[in-house]
Amino acid sequence: MVPQRAFPDSTASNPVVLAAAAHGAVDFITAHGGDPERVAAVAGVDLQQLEIPTDPVDLRGYCGLFEEAARQTGEDNFGLWYGQQFEPHMLGLIGFIALASPTLGEAVKNLAHYFPLHQSGTRTQLLAHDGLLYLDYQILDGRIVNRRQDAELTMGMFANLFRHCLGRAWTPEEVHLEHAAPQAPEEHEHAFRAPIFFGRGSNRLVFRNAHLERPMPGADPRLLSLLRASLTRVAQTTQLAFKDRLAGEIRAHLAAGDVKFSDIAAALKMSQSALARRLEDENIGFAKLVEQVRREQARLYLAQRHIAVSEIALLLGYSEVSAFSRAFKRWEGISPNQFRGAALAG
Repeated sequence: MVPQRAFPDSTASNPVVLAAAAHGAVDFITAHGGDPERVAAVAGVDLQQLEIPTDPVDLRGYCGLFEEAARQTGEDNFGLWYGQQFEPHMLGLIGFIALASPTLGEAVKNLAHYFPLHQSGTRTQLLAHDGLLYLDYQILDGRIVNRRQDAELTMGMFANLFRHCLGRAWTPEEVHLEHAAPQAPEEHEHAFRAPIFFGRGSNRLVFRNAHLERPMPGADPRLLSLLRASLTRVAQTTQLAFKDRLAGEIRAHLAAGDVKFSDIAAALKMSQSALARRLEDENIGFAKLVEQVRREQARLYLAQRHIAVSEIALLLGYSEVSAFSRAFKRWEGISPNQFRGAALAG
């Protein structure tokens, strides 16, 4: 029996993920020419933590592990390809819950419902609109800025649940990713065999309401009940600090243009007056926090040579490049192009 360790106290603000999510990561890094120990050291992850599937790993460190792996190996789409080879059983308890579900539809519902127990500080939803279904995934912690690799590997993990039941030929209708397009986006279309849309408010698989009644090959109602109980027992949901949760929602709304106070309140399931009181109680300036989130995202995107400044402006919700440039110069004292030159030279 695998020993289990307790999660951090539920009052902790740092979200965690079960170590099963990094199954095979050490070997995958090595196969791509990287040094797992060096990668883990930069990310602040103890490799021994990854050996026990039910051990909690700091989510920021987990995301950093794959960002650093991409950097050190030179494989920009590291997370994409890691996710494509990641089969459901490798996810540990949450993967086995999906596999033991009676039908594909129930497997997807269980995945969406129980995933936040596998990975705290995260929102997963199964939504329906215009005859299509959307399996949404989003990290809620606004402090975790570098998370492109995690988004791409998670979409691959989710897609492989469908492929497990319906065969390797299954394809989604679309795949949405919240980050900007990478240098080689054609690899994403090749991997998912579907249109890919970048710069969206959430990461999601879009699929049709078909074949969801297909029985799962390993359906086992008795085992399913035990697995649910086991995951509930090892998972203690961490509580994000309000400011970090707020910053996460602001980030998700940036590309839509103006970040509206009413939209953020609705996303947090609060009335506008309640949100205003909470901001006042915690001495948080809404407009100032929006600027802070934009600034962090701008610095991240400018360090990536292939993303045009005009595209960055749109991703951050600016209708004109000039407005973004003025804002950035106010933040940093230099223009976006000057910052990019310095960042790439360093």
